[in-house]
Formats: sequence, structure tokens, C-alpha cells
Amino acid sequence: MAEHTSSSITIHAAPADVMGVIADFARYPEWTGEVKEAQVLSTDEQGRAEQVRLVMDAGAIKDDQTLAYTWDSANQVSWTLVKSQMLRSLDGTYLLAPAGSGTEVTYQLTVDVKIPMLGMIKRKAEKVITDRALAGLKKRVESGPK
Repeated sequence: MAEHTSSSITIHAAPADVMGVIADFARYPEWTGEVKEAQVLSTDEQGRAEQVRLVMDAGAIKDDQTLAYTWDSANQVSWTLVKSQMLRSLDGTYLLAPAGSGTEVTYQLTVDVKIPMLGMIKRKAEKVITDRALAGLKKRVESGPK
């Protein structure tokens, strides 16, 4: 089983509000930093994204990737890589849990790049990605609807 990186943060909003921001792929370029373009390619019978194309620019790493999303419950969404220029695999999950008057959001991520990379460096990159994603999500949700 591949190792994964996991980080959590508490967001002062209801789980449904947090999941609403997570599911709004069209607005990712407004708050994620690395996502420059997001396009929902297909949706399920409930209108939730099933496949999403993301154009990423994280400085030295630029990628055009397609991810497949699985909406496991109202409080959990997972994704896996369909295709990418830079990555061999990418698996992630957002898990939301009520926490007092807010929501604890746990982000799990496993990444495998096509270029050789030491495990320690890869895990550090995963940690940076998860921490930035959670901080951006918290800021976006707590700033209210735009």
C-alpha cells in the first residue's frame, strides 16, 4: 500500500458549506493559487463532477491533468488520476466531520510523479500541497460567498 500524506484543519462553517466550495470547480482558479483553469468534463446523475480537467502551474511544475471524482457521502469526496503529463498517479480525499460550530477537514493525498524523486522529497511536496489546499479552502469558505 502506498504511503499518503494527511493534514487537517478546522473551518468555521457547516460541512455542507465547506463541501459546496470543494465541489465548485469553476471557481478553483480564484482561490487555489496553483489551479489556473478548471473544466468539468462530466457529471453524475446528481449534477456532481465526475471528471474534471485542471491546468496547474506551481512554478517549476506545470501540468494538465484529468481527475475522476467519487462522491462517497455528503461529507467525503475522493479523486484519482485519469491522465497527466507529469504524474503517474494522484489519489486524494477530503473528509469532513462536524467539530463544534465548525468542520474539521482532513485532506489525504498520494502522489507519484513520472520523474524519479526521493521518497522524502515527494512526501514533503505532498505536505506542502495539502497544507496550501487546506489554508486556501479555509480562507475561501470563511470569507463567505463571492
